[in-house]
Amino acid sequence: MSTPAARPAPAVRWTYAFVDRPAHLFERACAFWTAVTDTGLSGLRGDEGEFVTLLPRGGADACVKVQGVTAGDGGAHLDLAVEDVPAFTAEASRLGAGTVAAHEGWSVLRSPGGLSFCAVPWDGEAKRPPVVADSRLDQVCLDLAPSVFEAEVAFWSALLPDWSSRPGSRSEFHVVEQPAGLPIRILLQRLDEERPGADRASAHLDLACGTDVDAVRVRHERLGALLVARQPHWTVMRDPAGGLYCLTGRDPETGGLPRTAS
Repeated sequence: MSTPAARPAPAVRWTYAFVDRPAHLFERACAFWTAVTDTGLSGLRGDEGEFVTLLPRGGADACVKVQGVTAGDGGAHLDLAVEDVPAFTAEASRLGAGTVAAHEGWSVLRSPGGLSFCAVPWDGEAKRPPVVADSRLDQVCLDLAPSVFEAEVAFWSALLPDWSSRPGSRSEFHVVEQPAGLPIRILLQRLDEERPGADRASAHLDLACGTDVDAVRVRHERLGALLVARQPHWTVMRDPAGGLYCLTGRDPETGGLPRTAS
């Protein structure tokens, strides 16, 4: 008797990027990221009031949230909104994810390399927020030790089969690009050096800023961010709550590289 083929995970209908910051700096993080994205704050949610959604103006649907964390320095993570959370969770588990916590209606999962992400119910979100001040928060970058990079590429490519999975513009990058209309895509970055244990995988946020990254940098500095490092195609920043993020030269409308890039 033949074994039935595995069913693909339900399609992701919306994506959220989470700004995870230490709980005692939660208000500072909210103030900065609402200013950067020209959004307002929802009411607080969670047992400790640790969650908030950044609400776009003009009727667009939210795609960024902030969480106050009680352990560590924070970072970023993804929420994937689907119509069938149990089925999506089961497929993620079959592909090597672990379940961290199963809540009523949603699940916290951990990828094979150790990255937390959530499967949440889709609530009809469909309208992507616009570009704000020549930039758009549109990418979660997974920072991966060499020992887990290939496993993470395989996992996300298999979990999201209707997304475009391809090598990036540099050998250390791999892009898992969302279908048209979804607001957040995934970039996997292979780090230069190995990391021990739980530090093998982390994540940060990226903004697409087009051809004038410096103009966006200046605006962010006026809002309280600090310049950390300049690279040819991206600039590393630290927000007022201590979190690192990057300003990139990608097109904020398409998420792609400039046409002149190799």
